[in-house]
Amino acid sequence: MNIWLTIASLIGFVGLTVGTAFFVAAEFSLTALERSTVDADARNGDRRAKQVQRAHRTLSFQLSGAQLGITITTLITGYIAEPVLARLITPLLTRVGLGEAAAAGVSITIALFIATSLSMVYGELVPKRIALSKPLPTARFTAGMQTLFTAVFKWAIKALNGSANWVVRGLGIEPAEELRSARSPQELGSLVRTSAKRGALDQRTAWLVDRSLQFGERTAEELMTPRVKIETLEITDTVADLIAAAARTGYSRFPVVDGDLDDTAGIVHIKQAFTLATNGRRKTKLSLLAQRVPVVPASLDGDEVLERVRAHGLQMALVVDEYGGTAGMVTLEDLIEEILGDVRDEHDFADVDVQKVGGSWSCSGLLRIDEVARATGYNAPEGEYETLGGLVLTELGRIPDVGDEVVLPDGVSGEDDDDGGWIARVQQMDERRIDRVLLTPVPADVIAAKRVHDE
Repeated sequence: MNIWLTIASLIGFVGLTVGTAFFVAAEFSLTALERSTVDADARNGDRRAKQVQRAHRTLSFQLSGAQLGITITTLITGYIAEPVLARLITPLLTRVGLGEAAAAGVSITIALFIATSLSMVYGELVPKRIALSKPLPTARFTAGMQTLFTAVFKWAIKALNGSANWVVRGLGIEPAEELRSARSPQELGSLVRTSAKRGALDQRTAWLVDRSLQFGERTAEELMTPRVKIETLEITDTVADLIAAAARTGYSRFPVVDGDLDDTAGIVHIKQAFTLATNGRRKTKLSLLAQRVPVVPASLDGDEVLERVRAHGLQMALVVDEYGGTAGMVTLEDLIEEILGDVRDEHDFADVDVQKVGGSWSCSGLLRIDEVARATGYNAPEGEYETLGGLVLTELGRIPDVGDEVVLPDGVSGEDDDDGGWIARVQQMDERRIDRVLLTPVPADVIAAKRVHDE
């Protein structure tokens, strides 16, 4: 009789541990699921998916039920397992020389340790890991039994929930039945674009919201003014040189360097010139006025770059690459333009990044590939380049001359489409840098003729 009772108790211990694991898996899978994922799965009309959706929408109630289930199974496990394990361990201890009283006490301690360890590992930690790794399949597996359990013990769960809510409200917090569902920038961007296409959202508003969502994904390298376009002053220059440079370029801030940008002493602002008497401007060196400027890595995300720039009085920062060299400079204007588009004042030159010329587009060689796609409709494939000029250089394989043309690859397949493609013509060079490129969409026969001519 004792043997059968022991076997039944051990089976009960295993079964209760599985029960604990079930409730733990149900609890963690429901909390790990996003509402969008649950709703998308429920649209298939599957019965289990509907059960998961109902459970997720009454999350507080379901979590209370899971906690009640965990508590019940754990308590019963301890009640059954510890005496059985102790009875099995006691004879072993008496055989090694312990007295019956000592063996009984030690066996209880060992049994408690074994039962607790097994219950913690297999009843809690393992199912928790599974639920967090595969939340939707786990929720689908546990939803039916979890719903049945909460229906049977509804009275107890409501009593426990009511007590907990009373305490929470006493702390000045309103209990929430569901988890707030977070949306990724990609999901929000897709939602905004869909709303705009259907007319539910103004096109201009949708454009601004979409660019704002993409801003955080940009890096300092993508947002900066590149090194080749930065106007600098030497540490030996004077305030008079600062005024002359501001009048010539229209810029108000200049890095002060000792030879090149990799050795920048600081930044000067044109307003500093007006703090000095006129007769002292030709004598005062810029090295005395240069203010230290923050330095950010090229990989820093847009939101953090904005925080760094706003925190500094000159509202700018130098961008360094992975080798420690200065890659460029980012200003508050650069960041604003990333969201609002090109922002110009009376000091800016008339030259713009993209100009429509008949059926073509005249583009700055420094235009980013994603900006080219937005402005012209040409989608470039991924490659070891960031700008339109870099793409043209990659395709030509050499430093081009003004007038050079190249057939651009298609971004979808890596080859030109049967309906046609794009030809890039170098319009203007700035020493070895491609300054402007003319992009022209052309039919397939023109592309074929161009390739034959080039060969």
